[in-house]
Amino acid sequence: MKPEYDFKDAERGKFFRPGAVLRLPIYLEPEVQDYLAAKAQAKNIDLDDLVNELLKQEIRIAESLR
Repeated sequence: MKPEYDFKDAERGKFFRPGAVLRLPIYLEPEVQDYLAAKAQAKNIDLDDLVNELLKQEIRIAESLR
């Protein structure tokens, strides 16, 4: 690192976008991804749709057990 930085021409909030949605990357273990990818292909749906469907089911189950 430099001992000092010059921010005289900096612009506060230059890259801020109100309402921007951050989509977090989720990393699956290779064998889990392979299994789910095969299931998604068999259902003719995208992998992310299948994962969301499975997670929503798990949430419903967890909520019903409360």
